[in-house]
Amino acid sequence: MSYVAPLKDMNFVLSELAGLKEVTALPGYEEATPDLVAAVLEEAAKFAGGILEPLNYSGDQEGARWADHQVTMPAGFKAAYSQFVEAGWNGLACDSEFGGQGLPKLVAAAVQEMWKAANISFSLCPLLTLGAVEALTLCGSSEQKQKYLPNMIAGRWTGTMNLTEPQAGSDLAAVRTRAVPQSDGTYKLFGQKIFITYGEHDMVENIVHLVLARTPDAPAGVKGISLFVVPKFLVDAQGQLGARNDAYCVSIEHKLGIHASPTCIMAFGDNGGAVGTLVGRENEGLKYMFIMMNAARFAVGLEGLALGEAAYQRAAAYARERVQGRDVAGSASSVAIIRHPDIRRMLMLMRAQNEAMRALAYTVAAAHDAAIHHPDLEQRRRQQGFVDLMIPVVKGWSTEVGNELAYLGVQIHGGMGFIEETGAAQYMRDARITTIYEGTTGIQAADLIGRKIGRDGGETAKQLCAEMRRIEAQLAAHSGEAFAVLQRALGTGIAALEQAIGYVVANYGSDIRAVSVGAVPFLRLMGCVCGGWQLARAALVAQAKIASGDQDAFYPAKINTARFYADHLLAQAPAFAHTVCHGASGALALAEDEF
Repeated sequence: MSYVAPLKDMNFVLSELAGLKEVTALPGYEEATPDLVAAVLEEAAKFAGGILEPLNYSGDQEGARWADHQVTMPAGFKAAYSQFVEAGWNGLACDSEFGGQGLPKLVAAAVQEMWKAANISFSLCPLLTLGAVEALTLCGSSEQKQKYLPNMIAGRWTGTMNLTEPQAGSDLAAVRTRAVPQSDGTYKLFGQKIFITYGEHDMVENIVHLVLARTPDAPAGVKGISLFVVPKFLVDAQGQLGARNDAYCVSIEHKLGIHASPTCIMAFGDNGGAVGTLVGRENEGLKYMFIMMNAARFAVGLEGLALGEAAYQRAAAYARERVQGRDVAGSASSVAIIRHPDIRRMLMLMRAQNEAMRALAYTVAAAHDAAIHHPDLEQRRRQQGFVDLMIPVVKGWSTEVGNELAYLGVQIHGGMGFIEETGAAQYMRDARITTIYEGTTGIQAADLIGRKIGRDGGETAKQLCAEMRRIEAQLAAHSGEAFAVLQRALGTGIAALEQAIGYVVANYGSDIRAVSVGAVPFLRLMGCVCGGWQLARAALVAQAKIASGDQDAFYPAKINTARFYADHLLAQAPAFAHTVCHGASGALALAEDEF
């Protein structure tokens, strides 16, 4: 079984839910016509299924290899990357001023989903590069942009994000890497960074590291962190490569999954100092790095969706082919396991949540495009508020769900799912890192209840609930059992979310520990309800298509999937809300030595 991009659902979400027409009408996106977007997605699907997916299993089995500060990628990866670059995929949504194609983030999100589903290890390389490109585009000097961006956007050079250190983990206030100013305006960096994705590899001629470090007079904590560009090979004023910089990979990690993605320990300055240049102003590095981190958080959310989709496709194919057991309704002979009710339940859990995650992620991507390009300032502000609110949800909820779907994929395979050759286990292993990347689910949830809800009195979240209430009212206008169930379930889910938002707003300032205990359940609640909101929107569109005479079976299936989501997933919303509002006492009751 090979991954096949779900182009029909992708195009439906792009056009009917995310508002592709409105996005391509924004200033700067006029050339992204529906025909062009359809062609881009079709070609991306061919590349994902034909080039990347065949390397997924072999890359996992072979893994990246380290020796003498160098990393050798698995067979086929270097050639695939060359094809990727030659086809122009790396710069799809990058600034045309520096060689990018300038397509909307919405289109890029759909394409990135394909890369991640086909071969997540491969996809991590351009993910980090594009995050570095975004940070330099927004915060770099004119000289840095001219020196680095054309080659990075073209994919001839790749980029990395160097935050974490052995003693610091996610606590960036504890970063110790030093940056010593030099007489020529450069800095020499000394320190070690860990968990650096694609910090070293053999697919390109240069790697551009963005590194957090402290200058000698920097204040303590996060207020004293600066950001530096530290290339593997120094680059002269004409953009030509020079001497090898003092930035080396001293080992790679041996991991549960993503074996073909080198996770590096990087040493800066072991031989006299790694030469770097300051990005922006001193002591504002964390602000700049958050640009890169937020881009990466959205992209990691897409990984949860992508691996859920890939696991679903493999599980559905197996369920259609595997003959075992009699039909519970009675049959003379064994049937394919897809006939068994529990298998169908698990497949529907996978399908419904994949469609919900896709719709939510693409809708957030469209809002990001509007936040940057909409001509009206108030619209830009409103859309950016929605994006900021939803980034931790897309990242945290989608990756948690992606892990659950990969688990279900193994379960549907039964004993064969535990055997590596079927491929089901790889999705489960690869997905496990996604809830940890770019801040664990707990960190995403803390960001959601704190920066995104507690500090603004929940205003943006309340506006979102009001928009969801509008969809609930539209559901009530339709007859039939499916829409009645949808309307009740969505209404109940919104009420649960409103209750939880009220609790967070009322208690965040006075009892932050109690609110924090419920942070992850709150994130799960918000993802669950927002997913139901999106599938309800899809059901309304589908019903309109059916009413117009469209007989495509795709549309009744959309309504059935939304109904399933309402019964099996939205039904959980009140329980999440109860935990948010009442779950702190047990968690905080025991003394530390009682654990």
